Amino acid sequence: MSTVPPATPTQLDDREESLLQPEDGDTIVNEEDEQADEEPEEDEEPKLKYAKLTASVAGVYRNGDFTTAFCVAGDKMVVGTQDGNIHVLGLPAMETLRTYHAHSASITSCSVSPIPPPPSMLTMQDGSKEVLVAPGLLSRLPTMKAVPTVAAGPKIARLTQPAVPSTPTNQIYVATSSIDGHVCIASLIDPKDVQLRNFARPVQAVALSPDYKVDRTYLSGGRAGNLILTVGGKAGVSSDANTNSAAAAASGWLGSIGLGANNGRDTVLHQGEGSISTIKWSLSGKWVVWVNEEGIKIMRSHLRLEGEASEDAWRRVAHAAKPSRKSWEDMAGVWKSRVEWVDDRLLERDNPSSNNESVTAINSNSNGTVKNTKREKKPEKLIVGWGDTAWIMHVHEGGVVQSGKHAGSKQIGSADIIHKLQFRDCIVSGVTLYTPSMLAILAYRTRDDDDNLLPSNNDTPRKGRQRQHTSLAPQLRLVNVKDGEEVDLDELSVSRFETLSAQEYQLGTLYIPPALPDKSTQEQRGALESIWEASGGGYATRLFSSGASMLTRSETGSEENGKAGVSSPKGGSIQGVQASAPRTKAVDAHPFAIESGLKLFIHSPYDCVLAVKRDLSDHLDWLLEHHQYKTAWQLLDKRPEILEASNADRKSINSSAAETPSQGAKGSLADFFADSDSQTTASAIRSRDSTAVREKRRIGELWLTQLTATNQWGEAGKVAGTVLGKSGRWEHWVFTFAQAEKFDEITPFMPSTMLKPPLPGEVYEAVLNHYLVHDPPRMGALLDSWDTDLFDVQGVITAIESRLRSGEVTESSTQDGVQGRDWTVLLEALAKLYLANGQAQDALQCYIRTQNAEAAMDLIRDEKVTEALADDIPGFVTLKVTKQQLRSASLQELEEASAEVIDLLAEEALRGSIPTVVVVQQLQQRGGKMPVFLFFYFRALWRGGSKPEQDGAPRRIFDRRIDEGHMLVEDHADLAVELFAEYDRTILLEFLQSSEIYSYDKAIAICEHRHYIPELVHVLGKTGQLKRALWLIIGELGDVVKAISFVKENPDLWEDLLEYGMDKPTFIRGLLEEVGTAVDPVELVRRILIGLEIPGLKQGLTRLVKEYEIQHSISEGVARVLRGEVTAGMDVLRAGQRKAVRFDVVHEKKANDLDITTKDVPTQIDGEVKVLVPKQKVTVKPAKPGHCVGCGKAFHEDENEPLLGFACGHVYHLSCLLRAAKDNPTTDDDEQIAQQLRQLGYGDARPSEIQSYGGRSVGAKVAHAHVIGNVVQGGCRRCFVPAGA
Repeated sequence: MSTVPPATPTQLDDREESLLQPEDGDTIVNEEDEQADEEPEEDEEPKLKYAKLTASVAGVYRNGDFTTAFCVAGDKMVVGTQDGNIHVLGLPAMETLRTYHAHSASITSCSVSPIPPPPSMLTMQDGSKEVLVAPGLLSRLPTMKAVPTVAAGPKIARLTQPAVPSTPTNQIYVATSSIDGHVCIASLIDPKDVQLRNFARPVQAVALSPDYKVDRTYLSGGRAGNLILTVGGKAGVSSDANTNSAAAAASGWLGSIGLGANNGRDTVLHQGEGSISTIKWSLSGKWVVWVNEEGIKIMRSHLRLEGEASEDAWRRVAHAAKPSRKSWEDMAGVWKSRVEWVDDRLLERDNPSSNNESVTAINSNSNGTVKNTKREKKPEKLIVGWGDTAWIMHVHEGGVVQSGKHAGSKQIGSADIIHKLQFRDCIVSGVTLYTPSMLAILAYRTRDDDDNLLPSNNDTPRKGRQRQHTSLAPQLRLVNVKDGEEVDLDELSVSRFETLSAQEYQLGTLYIPPALPDKSTQEQRGALESIWEASGGGYATRLFSSGASMLTRSETGSEENGKAGVSSPKGGSIQGVQASAPRTKAVDAHPFAIESGLKLFIHSPYDCVLAVKRDLSDHLDWLLEHHQYKTAWQLLDKRPEILEASNADRKSINSSAAETPSQGAKGSLADFFADSDSQTTASAIRSRDSTAVREKRRIGELWLTQLTATNQWGEAGKVAGTVLGKSGRWEHWVFTFAQAEKFDEITPFMPSTMLKPPLPGEVYEAVLNHYLVHDPPRMGALLDSWDTDLFDVQGVITAIESRLRSGEVTESSTQDGVQGRDWTVLLEALAKLYLANGQAQDALQCYIRTQNAEAAMDLIRDEKVTEALADDIPGFVTLKVTKQQLRSASLQELEEASAEVIDLLAEEALRGSIPTVVVVQQLQQRGGKMPVFLFFYFRALWRGGSKPEQDGAPRRIFDRRIDEGHMLVEDHADLAVELFAEYDRTILLEFLQSSEIYSYDKAIAICEHRHYIPELVHVLGKTGQLKRALWLIIGELGDVVKAISFVKENPDLWEDLLEYGMDKPTFIRGLLEEVGTAVDPVELVRRILIGLEIPGLKQGLTRLVKEYEIQHSISEGVARVLRGEVTAGMDVLRAGQRKAVRFDVVHEKKANDLDITTKDVPTQIDGEVKVLVPKQKVTVKPAKPGHCVGCGKAFHEDENEPLLGFACGHVYHLSCLLRAAKDNPTTDDDEQIAQQLRQLGYGDARPSEIQSYGGRSVGAKVAHAHVIGNVVQGGCRRCFVPAGA
């Protein structure tokens, strides 16, 4: 792109700027050559799908009329016809909003301002789609009785039309141009707001300013070659343009005298480069592009300019010259250029993903308008298609030039050619970007399929001449913009294409944002209110609160808010428009028109075709048409909502629901979202799911049919398991495989659980019967995996039993080198079926026969069928023992194999469910190796288990289980003796010692036969044959120790032992060492023969002496201990005797009375050694403290006789104690006692009487002690020791 200096207004028309071409030159697209070089893939899926909408716009073609101009703007489609009629249609329903006659000749172009937003769609709960509308904005204008035409000529009244609703999206102006030289600009909602301007030459293009409501500005151009800017104009009148000198002079003269009218002002911005075919404003309104015979021009508009930058308005910034090829010299003025300003965010995506429905989901509002997420200057993208060439340009805003000869100067703007494509076989009749990297071309073919150049139809107006019928059907091509590679090509079916030229085809685009889900929660309600504000309410607010408003002027025509004829909204509403919550209405439209994404509308004079991207449902249909059932099924399995979209499309086609009445309605959003039937959603979901399941099943069966038809049975079986699922069609396909003998392919995938509704049991029984004959192991595996409710269990049992009875399968038959394989499998299968049929005992017998120990034990524990074991005890005990083990296994191996079974039998014997006698009888009858298992059984009963020694805890002395087990074994004592003697001598001796029931004679015979001396000695000892037992110990065993022990138990045998052993030196030595003190050692030594050599005699005598020394030492030690204990006791006694008794004097009544109590004798001696003194248990009679126990008198301080107190607490007068010593004291006794007291010097004794005992002499003291000692010798007379204490 070249950089040019700013231009002055006078220089604008005198100088051309040029656009630099791409560095790599033009990309030439030659589809025929490409197809010749590379064959395309056969049956390649197309990218687009098409719908013919001609019937939806049938009103356009009335009276032989046909379309000549067409444009799509938001939710509006404007169609101009050959007869000068204008049809404004509402999208997506293609409903006619208004039709009026604007011109007397063919319409060449149309323009809309402002561009309304696209329709906002809602996906309802049942899958249908509805349009978000504003019920409060549906008030209509008064019905027109007659609407005159605005074209020159007689005013012919038209039929009455209903007023267009005054919704925000309808507040637009429509401009059209015609070859009659007029430009008509009309308001959609106000038939009176219209102006017709005559430019006196055919006008080929017109473009309204995006802010036409404010600035009343538009551009036009035509065959005169003038680009004219028109500002202003009076509504409701027809006026002439003042671009010619006469009209300008008249307007100026009338204006100078005050008689001029506001008829607008026309300014020629550019001229002199041939006819102008196209004019278009950019999306931002900053740029204007027009195309004339010399090339593509871009200029800066007057919009978005402030301050000093306003002088840049209407300055040209770039020019791209037409290609310098010969054909262009002749056809540049004939070919009509196609121009499109593009926003990449409103295109389809290059790499669609399932996570996002649109690239605008983030960067656009719900009404399709783009949000400015970043404040950065991005170029605007311009697409131009002209003749056989297409340009993709970026237009940039200006700034200060940084380099070159114009460095430092201000630049208004610039443009770059990003891509330039040339098509050698077609003329571009329409162009747009489909994706950011893919160009959509409406191609008018100039070469046939053989690459021959076609004659061109005359491109002059149709009237007055005949066309050649040589044109081919147009094509819609998708081309890669980088290399020109053709991605997709579709030939369009349009009427009378043979007579049409390239200029008669039109291409328009509409982007519809993704439909919003209709949910009933409060959060979604608030979201929809926000959406309404963005799509309708917000749009209306912006529209009517800005200078772009075109409201009806006030009656007074006064200026409000500084602008004439503009009313401001009050209270959040506008004139004729009531702001209210959004509502929806059903869409009576083609399903393609309501799908989200980019829509391509192709118009020919006689047809309207809609092209949209193929979605997953179309992809599914294409896969089915091409018999790619596998891919189709996988697609539907992953995306079941495909059918939901397809059903919604069909519902939209058939929908004819009327719009919700809203005039005068003031319902709230809550009323709108109120759910009158809570089950609608659930029913819709169930319907959708069931539809998807049915369709998947149908496609799956087509897939299965395809596989079976090509003999891919293995793959078909896998597919059946996947696609049939829980379908009842399993019956059909199982029998289909069965007829082909392909059981192995289908069986692994059959349902193993009950279906709803269930399959007939014959389906499974047929498979089981097949494998019963041909592959029993496979049948067993199937029974393991299949639920027994699937088939008739009794019928299968009967079939297996018949098979076993037939003799074809026996225990000795061999299959694959394994003996009895099928027999074992069938019995195992039979056991499982018995269990399912409630025949647990029969199942246990089968497990026992097959020696399936684990299953049998589990069954016994779970089903409690131990009673059934009594029928086959030998089979049960050998459950884990093979025949080879029975022949050659060791006792230990057999014990380990049968331990669990033996324990179970022992446990059941203790419970009484399987009597011991039954086990013994069956095992004895079987013979062979059965006695060893009977031994295991007896031992388990005797010891309480097969291996009780492994238990960690010691066994209790009294154990009920062991005692009961002993009793059960003793019931078969003689048999137990035989078995224990055969297999375990240890337990034999234990049994012989513990039991008294067995036959001694049999036991002696068995022990003698087996030469079991210890056991025989024990039995002989029990029978009283002591001497024989002793002779066996001495003679057979030679065990002196045992003999001595035996004799110690039987002392009468000492003499026999000594007599027998005195001539045997070894025996003598043993006696010396072991006899100890049981025999007099002197007598033992005397019996030894003189001269008998006894080896180890010295050691024996030494040991004997040591034994006696030890015995003597022990006796001495005991005596010392005894003496020590006696001494300690005496010390305690003496200490107590020496200890005085404490008397407490208690005064009572009289001052001289004393209460005396005694304390116990202390039991502690010197050295702080505590000695326990045994106390006698005595019965103590209560005594009053301080009183004599004998006489009961109180003690006084001047007592003249001794007071004697005892440890028991009783205190006596000496006289009372002497009297108490007498059993029955008499008078003489009392006299004698008084005499003794007087002799001791107490009482009223005379001196002569005191002399004999009183005094301080030794004799007196001894006499006194003698008397006292005799008195206290018997202890307290009140207390006594009970008998036996």
